[in-house]
Amino acid sequence: MAVITISRQFGAGGMTLGKMIAEELGYTFADQDIVQRVAKEANVSPHWVETVEKEAGGKLSRFITKMVSKPLVDRILKDERGYIDEETYLDYIVLIIAQIADEGDVVILGRGSQYILNDHPDAYHILLINDFENRVKFMQKNYDLSPGKAAQVVNREDKRRMSLYRKLGKTDYDSSALYHLVLNMGRINLQQALKMVCDLVKL
Repeated sequence: MAVITISRQFGAGGMTLGKMIAEELGYTFADQDIVQRVAKEANVSPHWVETVEKEAGGKLSRFITKMVSKPLVDRILKDERGYIDEETYLDYIVLIIAQIADEGDVVILGRGSQYILNDHPDAYHILLINDFENRVKFMQKNYDLSPGKAAQVVNREDKRRMSLYRKLGKTDYDSSALYHLVLNMGRINLQQALKMVCDLVKL
């Protein structure tokens, strides 16, 4: 009933490795499933959850909170009874990640799960890091992006990640003390990383 959390610097291969681990161990890979559960709990569309998630701490969430009237927001939600903003999104994330962890045998991608499950007795926390240049190259290779677009995406996601953790009141998200295993993906490949994580969980 182990739980594996994958935290990563964007472009370090966290999603790719997380899926590989889940397949190797026969675990559930929780990424979009988290979005679906938040949408169900908040009674809104998954697209709206993704929008709030991508803009956590950014201009859109502040715009929604301060300037958009509730009736206007209602028209683009799944149901007029539903509503989600940055604050309620974070509340749902904590609740749902805890629920998923209790189900066990799961790989959870990001979203502050290393903090939320810090005291979970069966959780293993993994961090993937890499140099900016290597992360840009990873995005080029795996997502067919131009060098300029890949750099733009990595920069944007780095800022979003920092913003999300600030909303959680955390600044030490890349500290090795939080994790069972820190993997420098500039020094090892995905297959080596897969073996190291699986060996750790099977101990």
